[in-house]
Amino acid sequence: MLVKSIIAGVAGSALLATVAIAQTPTDKSDKTSPAASPAPAASTSATSPTEFKGNWRASKVVGLSVYNDKNESVGSINDLLMEKGGTIKAVVIGVGGFLGVGEHLVAVPLDKVKFSSEPIAYTGASNTGAGAGSTSKTTTTGAAPAAPAATASKPNPWYPDHAVFNASKDELKAMPEFKYTTD
Repeated sequence: MLVKSIIAGVAGSALLATVAIAQTPTDKSDKTSPAASPAPAASTSATSPTEFKGNWRASKVVGLSVYNDKNESVGSINDLLMEKGGTIKAVVIGVGGFLGVGEHLVAVPLDKVKFSSEPIAYTGASNTGAGAGSTSKTTTTGAAPAAPAATASKPNPWYPDHAVFNASKDELKAMPEFKYTTD
């Protein structure tokens, strides 16, 4: 059994070595081969990284949470649809479902979606202060308060924090479903 394993290993190594030898160029003096030709000059259309300052990465926009004007979560961005020229025309928003199962996809025009670099300002019960006549006790746990920490965070310049589309979940689910077709 051990001999068969050794023979199989040697045979496999021999096959891999022949593939590697076949990939190396044999005649480096050939002037017509691409390897012998000089490297092309740097393109004049090269851009510096500072030219893109303020632009967002599309890979980071996909997956953003979508909220409505009332700061209610209504879904997330599943895709960006663009025309052949490269202009983004629509945003595909996934509504409902669990881990992508049972999700309702809706395509909405890009100009109807607003992007925000600032985090969502939650106005729930946790941010309300103790009113007059309140008997609630304040305890310290050593953690910083949530509101100042949110305002102190610096937004990422390469992608927005969230998207805003003015519709409720029910209104989005009532819209025609977007399907990827091959027609």
